Order: sequence, then structure tokens, then C-alpha cells
Amino acid sequence: MATPDSTTRRVAKRLKTLRLDRNLTQADIAEKAKMSTNYYAKIERGEVRPSVDIYERLAKALKVTASDIFPF
Repeated sequence: MATPDSTTRRVAKRLKTLRLDRNLTQADIAEKAKMSTNYYAKIERGEVRPSVDIYERLAKALKVTASDIFPF
């Protein structure tokens, strides 16, 4: 079973992959998801655990579903 920290890191890595696949910058995603670039960077590095609301905003910004962000 994955620990919370390993799950956070897996989701962070997945977000980065989805962003890069779309040729978007961290600033692009942050703007679309209405958050600071600094906060988004922390999410992508696995330093924070965002709320469900934040993940919904990120999914919308990336034009994916929640299951695309959490593929496990």
C-alpha cells in the first residue's frame, strides 16, 4: 500500500507529465487554475497536498479528468 507521501509524489509526477505533454509551463497551469505559480510548483514537487477543489481546478486547466491525474 502506498504511503501518503509516496502518493503525493506520484500525483505530483503525474501532474508534471500531463503539463509537459501539453507543452505548458507551470505559470500557464497556475494561471488557468487560478493559483500562484509558486504554489503550483510546490504541488508539482510534492511539497503540499492540495484539496479536492484544487485538483478539480488543475484537471480543468489540463483538460483531463480526475482519473487521469490519479491513475492508480
